[in-house]
Amino acid sequence: MSLGDEMQNRLKELRKSRGYTQVALQMQTGIEQALLSKFETGERIPPTETLLHLADFYNVSIDYILCRTEKPEINR
Repeated sequence: MSLGDEMQNRLKELRKSRGYTQVALQMQTGIEQALLSKFETGERIPPTETLLHLADFYNVSIDYILCRTEKPEINR
């Protein structure tokens, strides 16, 4: 499994664990549903600004989204 595969699974897991559909997440974040779908299927890699936005929205670290750690906490 590549990093992209792991990240797409993590993005989907985060969304579903909070009870959001892709459309509901779009309404909350302003990120287009079509892009969210592409991020979750691995068709596209989210740009840095989008990763920051999603990390802030989910209150997790970017490293957690990128599967560089299993700890979702943000180091401040």
